[in-house]
Amino acid sequence: MLSTIERIILALVVGLTFFLFFIPVFRRIWILTRLKAENRFDSLFRRFFYTLSRVFFQLCTLKNERPWTGLAHALIFYGALTFDTMTVNHLIEGYVDGFYLFGSTWFGKLFSASVEVFSLMVLAGLLFFIFKRFVLKPTAYNTGSRDSALIYLFIFLAVSTYLLFKMMVVVQHPTEGNWSFLSQFLARLLKLSDFSGEALEFYLKFAYWLHTLVVLAFISYVPHSKYFHLFAGPVNLFFRKHRPTAEMPVLDLEAAENFGVERVNDFTWKDGLDALACVECGRCQDVCPAFLSGKALSPKMVIVNLEKHLLASYPKLKAGKAQELPTLVPQVFKEEEIWTCTTCGACLHVCPFDIEHPPKLLSLRQNLVLAKGHFPVELKSFFQKLETFGNPWGFPPSKRAELASELGVPTLSQFPQADYLLWLGCFGSFDEHGQKTTRAMVKILKEAGLKFAILGEEEHCCGDSARRLGNEYLFQCLALKNLKTLARKRISRLITFCPHGYNTFKNEYPALLEILPDFSCEEKENLRAIKVISHVELLAELIRKKRVRLKVVGEGETYTFHDSCYYGRHNGLFSQPREILATALGGRIKELGRSREHNFCCGAGGGLMWTEEKAGKRINHLRSEEIIRNGSQLVATSCPFCLTMLQDGLRDKGAENIRVLDVAQVMAQAIDRDEN
Repeated sequence: MLSTIERIILALVVGLTFFLFFIPVFRRIWILTRLKAENRFDSLFRRFFYTLSRVFFQLCTLKNERPWTGLAHALIFYGALTFDTMTVNHLIEGYVDGFYLFGSTWFGKLFSASVEVFSLMVLAGLLFFIFKRFVLKPTAYNTGSRDSALIYLFIFLAVSTYLLFKMMVVVQHPTEGNWSFLSQFLARLLKLSDFSGEALEFYLKFAYWLHTLVVLAFISYVPHSKYFHLFAGPVNLFFRKHRPTAEMPVLDLEAAENFGVERVNDFTWKDGLDALACVECGRCQDVCPAFLSGKALSPKMVIVNLEKHLLASYPKLKAGKAQELPTLVPQVFKEEEIWTCTTCGACLHVCPFDIEHPPKLLSLRQNLVLAKGHFPVELKSFFQKLETFGNPWGFPPSKRAELASELGVPTLSQFPQADYLLWLGCFGSFDEHGQKTTRAMVKILKEAGLKFAILGEEEHCCGDSARRLGNEYLFQCLALKNLKTLARKRISRLITFCPHGYNTFKNEYPALLEILPDFSCEEKENLRAIKVISHVELLAELIRKKRVRLKVVGEGETYTFHDSCYYGRHNGLFSQPREILATALGGRIKELGRSREHNFCCGAGGGLMWTEEKAGKRINHLRSEEIIRNGSQLVATSCPFCLTMLQDGLRDKGAENIRVLDVAQVMAQAIDRDEN
């Protein structure tokens, strides 16, 4: 098709395209190598198949929070795969007249038809995105409009110029058209066969060059745009975190050169890859309780601003002057952003590429607290009470055993043969509402005939809030005390009715053992072997095994359930509390609009239970309004944090008539002693 000169020109243009594409790609890879190391190379086969399924089947974008957007993206994605194949064919065709990758086989004919089908599908998906971004203008799309417009233009030109070229081919060489039905239809519609042979030859070559230059220009632009997620996104999926999403990385306080993240080179290469993979879709922003309540935090902008700063840091990183990089707070991130994340994990859950937003904010908190001693003023008293008394309220440790003693529950020292250790936690020991859950748990465990005990005054706060508020030193001090006690007691099963404690014991204490020198190998092995059981798992199992018989209570009363972020989204415990409620209350649960994995946070996570919520609207008010609209007379939950926040929120909204109970309280009320 092309003359010798044209073939030389094409080779030079292709070479220039490769240069323009790979130079910025190599620059981004080089930047990642300058960031901190992190091991994400375990379970390589598992990672490969996870990535393959998420990308090839478009599970990364076909999520239920944006079904039409996901469908439009899938249309463009599959269209892109076929067009990428045809781009290779198109370039070779410039050197080999009439070349077709699949020849005249049935598959080749079918593929030629599929390209035409995908041309229509890509244009349909493109129209959807154009209408949504430039007509509907959702808040989630508040960045990258110019970039998007250019990308949409490139996609439209790539499809239209391909069809133009194909029309010329089917008119001039009908036998090479295969099953290109759309091109043949358009060629007949435009009466291209009426053109002279010389004109058709000219237009064929013109269409070839036009399509080639459009595609190569698009390829050159990709690494400079958010379309780079086509490459960085799948890589980011491959290196996703395979551990529970709420688990924070261990900070070795003895070996650490600095605490948390102060400058961009303190982030890990995976943090940097997260920034490069972002497509700026705003799904994270759409579900963030801090953003939706009018606070400064947008998880989307955290990642967008990180990417901009990362790329802008290239000259100093290249010159070996990382120490001259500006501090991230407040030059890149505002303190108002850092201290409003509830760590609910909604952003991570909806992200198409599993970008990990919360850990970045928590690393920034660590630096502010540990390196600079800078944190919200109300946390000073909170930290002091935790350090001195082992609980947030400043009660003496001896008070922990008072309630259990009243209920006739022995300590583990008094009853070392106990099969279970019931961990009361700070709320279960000291908070008025938490104590009601303690009473309910004790009643159920006794009814089931389980041998259990508590620690009493030997128990300390698990440290979850301290850790998420950036005070890793205090967290490790509390954890060390608890782990030493557990090592001494040699327990095998631990029950907790606080999701934050559950996550800490199950997912974070075992990882902490890797850096603690205070334990022998045998002690570490025994501690890792402790089975941590959530109360919703245990209670549901007791019902299934008929260890506790229940009668339906509150018959005719409508009820709903508020999922805890740390039981639900972070640890996948969705069905168990609903099983308990279905047995104890009968009927059918009236689900909230945002439930299960799409649950809306109560506002207390991330240690924010202990801070003042000054900006915007209170998050628990937003959730309370949703509960009121639901119309249920009872809202059950499975977390003392959530229970407190929902009770406060409903009271503030004048809806004290709506009862808020832990699932354990509901089950305890339903125990049928007459049948035992």
